[in-house]
Amino acid sequence: MDYLIRRKTNYTWNDISSPSFEVNIGIGQESALSLILLALYLSPFLYILEKCLKNLNIPVSIISQNKSIDISNSHLFCSYNVLTKLLDKFSLIIEHSKTEIFHFNRLHGFFNPPPLDLSTIGGLTLCPKDSWKYLGFIFNRKLTFYQYINHYLNKAISIVKCMKLLRNSPQGINPIQKHLLYRCCALSIALYSYQLWFYNNTLLSYYMKILGKMQRRATIWILGAFKTLPMEGIEAIAGVIPIKFHL
Repeated sequence: MDYLIRRKTNYTWNDISSPSFEVNIGIGQESALSLILLALYLSPFLYILEKCLKNLNIPVSIISQNKSIDISNSHLFCSYNVLTKLLDKFSLIIEHSKTEIFHFNRLHGFFNPPPLDLSTIGGLTLCPKDSWKYLGFIFNRKLTFYQYINHYLNKAISIVKCMKLLRNSPQGINPIQKHLLYRCCALSIALYSYQLWFYNNTLLSYYMKILGKMQRRATIWILGAFKTLPMEGIEAIAGVIPIKFHL
């Protein structure tokens, strides 16, 4: 949500004052004060929003949990209506084009939830997506994180492939420098926020398999070794910690 504050003000110079006029005060997202001022400004808003929803017996704000998609959509519609009107009183504007909806559901087979129509209250008709990207994280409806792992793994593999070009530099790079590059550049990307999918009682065979392939490519590049060598041996010689110990 982008925000814009509208207020009336006037300028005074000595004994001369200008007439009152409306001023729009916008704060850029790149500003260091942006998040601090937003938190201070929205704290009373969130408190009032919670009270309004409780008075109307609406059990959700922007997250709904229900076995029925239709009931969940109706709750979200009501809360969005309250949210829009309350933001208007705070002189804040919602950019409806940036509003999204996403359903988490572990049902097997075809899953086609109905859209959420917000056109009657000034919004848009929101169609749920198969995956949801937020702050660099990729969620699917079953929270298996296969897309998330594959996305960052492909990034890491691309970096390893690009690192091979460094051997064409005038001096080249030695195995110690290759090891450092892999640890700093590729591995940190492959394991970006792995706490999302690495937790107790989760099945890790798929994740460990594809991460192992990425690390095998990197260790072969570090040593300049043959592809047929065993993984444990080249990891030990290259000084690369096995993936499971990183996790």
